[in-house]
Amino acid sequence: MKTIYFDCAMGAAGDMLTAALLELHPDPEGVLRRLNGLGLPGVEVSAVPSVKCGITGTHVLVKVHGEEEESMDVSHDHDHGHDHGHDHDHDHDHGHDHDHDHGYEHDHAHEHSHSHGHHHAGMHEVEHIISHLPVSEKVRGDVLGVYRLIAEAESHAHGKPVEEIHFHEVGTLDAVADVTAVCLLLEELAPEQVVCSPIHVGSGQVRCAHGILPVPAPATAHILREVPTYGGSVRGELCTPTGAALLKYFVNSFGPSPVMRVEKIGYGMGSKEFEAMNGVRALLGETEEAGDSVLELRCNLDDMTPEAVGFAQEQLLKAGVLEVYTTPVGMKKNRPGILLTCLCRPEDKEKALSTLFAHTSTLGVRESLCSRYTLRRSQYTVETELGPVRVKESSGWGVSRCKPEYDDLARLAEQHGLSLQEVLRRVEESRSK
Repeated sequence: MKTIYFDCAMGAAGDMLTAALLELHPDPEGVLRRLNGLGLPGVEVSAVPSVKCGITGTHVLVKVHGEEEESMDVSHDHDHGHDHGHDHDHDHDHGHDHDHDHGYEHDHAHEHSHSHGHHHAGMHEVEHIISHLPVSEKVRGDVLGVYRLIAEAESHAHGKPVEEIHFHEVGTLDAVADVTAVCLLLEELAPEQVVCSPIHVGSGQVRCAHGILPVPAPATAHILREVPTYGGSVRGELCTPTGAALLKYFVNSFGPSPVMRVEKIGYGMGSKEFEAMNGVRALLGETEEAGDSVLELRCNLDDMTPEAVGFAQEQLLKAGVLEVYTTPVGMKKNRPGILLTCLCRPEDKEKALSTLFAHTSTLGVRESLCSRYTLRRSQYTVETELGPVRVKESSGWGVSRCKPEYDDLARLAEQHGLSLQEVLRRVEESRSK
């Protein structure tokens, strides 16, 4: 199984992930030409060698009208004079209206004097930029999906609707370039799975235009919910909102490096100096197809109404079981009944059992440990003339397939008075463009 493993022992930023993947690509110069041909106004993408702790890697520069983003971490005497932070891609995630704090790094609008004027773009303008990128429909959908994670995190951090979030001009174009680069590289490298280490987020504080906020910044912390992270002695913002969103969107699982036959290694370096190597390491290689273990919990029921059984199934799904279904069975005393079966991860057994006993009439539950083999699943969004439609992809074991999300098809069919088949036809036309 073709696998990419990200080692994020020093966090992650959009440019670092781009650089690491660029070293894995067979034609990095061709990728750079395509990135510079995206039509993003004033954007220039380049790659230069970078040495950190004696290790040579690549540093990607994204400049907008000649300006590069940089972080403004709060330094302390015991930091030995290091600038703790990353490179350029930290502020694109925080749109500001000049009247609220965002928690990231710098205040470009107040620090720089240059001839071109800065303005702020809302999510609608960002979606317009993305919709006109000369890339495949899959890459466009991935870029939009990643950016929506960032916008939703900003919305949550600032307590404003997504449509009211605004992005600084430099940060917006910088982020679109970074995100598009990673989406494009992953499409062309075509891993069957992406695995990532727990993410080092750094520690301390980061300075923004209107104050000082903790690391990780609020939007980053929101994006990384349910993702394994840790702090440490390194002071500064190690994981940016864009880096967090890219990993959250693409990574299939987080944990130690799997057993793999490594074919290529890429090092994407940040711009700042630390005692540890400031970079993301990406490993490309082959891993064996593997299954996982699940518990099958079963109970027989012959004295519950269909409504009550349906409610129990809903509660089991809310409790985190992987699947729940019923099978008609014949019970003692010639009673028709049902066999209720649910699958759950071993670590979720107690919660599943509590839910079964609370919402069914059973007096006992049987348990079996099963091996499970699954296809890897991912999702991207297709923009159609009718509206956005999520497309689910699955691959592995020598097969690959995709399927539009039924709920989205049904929603658009009702909105536009069309049949489900007609909506599906138009989605397929949009995907083929």
